[in-house]
Amino acid sequence: MAQAFPHVFTPIQVGTQTLPNRIVMGSMHTCLEEDPDDYGKIAAYFAERARGGCALMVTGGFAPTIEGRMLPRPNTFTTEEHMEAHRQIPAAVHAEGGRILLQLLHAGRYGYHPDIVAPSPIKSPINKDTPREMTDADIEATIDGYANSCRLAEQAGYDGVEFLGSEGYLMTEFLAPHTNKRTDRWGGSLENRARFVREVVSRSRAAVSDDFILMFRLSVWDGIPDGSTADEIVQTAKWIEEAGANLINSGVGWHEAQIPTISQAVPRGGWTFATRRIMGEVSIPVVASNRINMPETAEEIIATGGADMVSMARPFLADSALVAKAEAGLSDRINTCIACNQACLDHYFTAQPITCVVNPRAGRETELLVTPAASPKKVAVIGGGPAGMSAAATAAERGHQVTLFEAGEKLGGQFLLAREIPGKEEFGETLRYFTNRFADLGVEVRLGERAAANDVSSHDEVVLATGVDPRIPEISGIDHPMVVTYAELLSGAKQAGERVAVIGAGGVGVDVSVWLTEKGHNSHLNHAEFRATWGIEQEVATSPPAHQVTLLQRSEGRMGNGPGKSTGWVHGISLRRAGVEMLAGCTYEQIDDDGLHITVKGDPRTIECDTVVICAGAESVLDLQAEIEAMGKPLHIIGGAKMAGELDAQRAFDEGVRLAAAI
Repeated sequence: MAQAFPHVFTPIQVGTQTLPNRIVMGSMHTCLEEDPDDYGKIAAYFAERARGGCALMVTGGFAPTIEGRMLPRPNTFTTEEHMEAHRQIPAAVHAEGGRILLQLLHAGRYGYHPDIVAPSPIKSPINKDTPREMTDADIEATIDGYANSCRLAEQAGYDGVEFLGSEGYLMTEFLAPHTNKRTDRWGGSLENRARFVREVVSRSRAAVSDDFILMFRLSVWDGIPDGSTADEIVQTAKWIEEAGANLINSGVGWHEAQIPTISQAVPRGGWTFATRRIMGEVSIPVVASNRINMPETAEEIIATGGADMVSMARPFLADSALVAKAEAGLSDRINTCIACNQACLDHYFTAQPITCVVNPRAGRETELLVTPAASPKKVAVIGGGPAGMSAAATAAERGHQVTLFEAGEKLGGQFLLAREIPGKEEFGETLRYFTNRFADLGVEVRLGERAAANDVSSHDEVVLATGVDPRIPEISGIDHPMVVTYAELLSGAKQAGERVAVIGAGGVGVDVSVWLTEKGHNSHLNHAEFRATWGIEQEVATSPPAHQVTLLQRSEGRMGNGPGKSTGWVHGISLRRAGVEMLAGCTYEQIDDDGLHITVKGDPRTIECDTVVICAGAESVLDLQAEIEAMGKPLHIIGGAKMAGELDAQRAFDEGVRLAAAI
């Protein structure tokens, strides 16, 4: 069955090791790395993915020196004690037939503590602290620190290390003229700027056995002024191979670059063009990364010479058995990463352990257990949105007999609307996954059927996941024909005119504004249009917006609050380019034929428009609650039905899984 993806499942030689497939689980910092007393959680997390067929994986980053740590609390790998604490991680992976590399990350000027160092004392725009310039002795000690960490990693049982030389961390800071202003042997010419990474690789190679894999994650596109050029990147890759690396992984974009690299705005495989430039220039395998979330994309990249291997990180959060399913020809059963960043990257930036919106068990393998039910029951789930789908699937996995009622003609609830937003087409993959999952599990799905209380009279447990309806604010003229809700607009039930006022600038309001301005554009799916839209190695090419939009909110301050901490800036740039006027501190006075009448900071104003879209929150749908409770049935309320507020898919999926795991 692996013939469905013959290139992906062709074995490949990496150093002295032969890997059975060409998919790498890329590094993600999980926030579990900071607790060495509970590394069992990380061990279980990686072991589950090795069991699912992943042949080579990479841990989150650990610093080779105390100055290189990311956060004030230590996250280093420098001592015998660290080595002993880590032993259980590679041991758990090896027990499942996988291999694992320890990532070595020196944060450089990106570290969030006062002891940061860098090649030159240049402050990062995303950090309040200015780094101390490294002395020659500092640089030598840091190189030796890398070699020491490699030696310890091999003793701990790791199969190798990955040097993080991308995203704007220390190694890239040495390579790029943007951050390296030195005039000694560590700066100036490319040969001098690359000396640090060459020395790290060569001294590390000397400190470990030939069987120990050295993978270097090289920035193949920096996205900053005075970054490394394409020719310099190719030359650096050659030097890294000469120094003793076995594998070159690719990283894209410094964290301070105002270019999306892994968000929904990036098409699948959208950065392969940069990796492709290294192919044929080195003899060791080259790995493509960023926005590769399905085996079909991986197969195309390898088959067309874009890379020898591919790296998938977040897709392994969404589905730990991704590789095994692909090898068995069951790609349509993969729970696909939708690139939302909401529970992974957003969690990391707020110091929360990462997980996954569509797979709440990710990172919770030791605590969120889905085990066979001691006493199988008949379970009715009313509502086929995120909460209802996750509850129904998990209950069926445990052996319960499940009936899912959905009033609409399709599963999805709010996800059906979300997938209409440009860049969120991936949400449709989640609906495909659950549709197939229900078929495999024998869930009885009743579409187009609005459940009544007597429909669940024979069930032992009832789950109410009826979701939300848009909240209608009290504004004079709210019943005017020009007024539509976000649900009516995105579902196609009603159309928008040329000039549109959007009431509510939370996550839904921003999404609707993106839909209004970008409708009909293809930059989120097409590689060439994506690069033109963001000015990647060319001038920015803008297209006229589909609608003239004014986005308004009652409160003062930042617009677009809600899910999307690491992606909101992308939408902000898009809306500004589209000429969207954003008004905060608004009081809505009246809607009439002239448009939307408001007061902004004491000044009256009329927004002349053809359509007013209401994105002012939501209200729980609980029509059946009282009647079911009167029957004496055990009733569980989850998702939007439990709490409306700002739409929160993460909470909905999580509540569904946790409830069903406990029934």
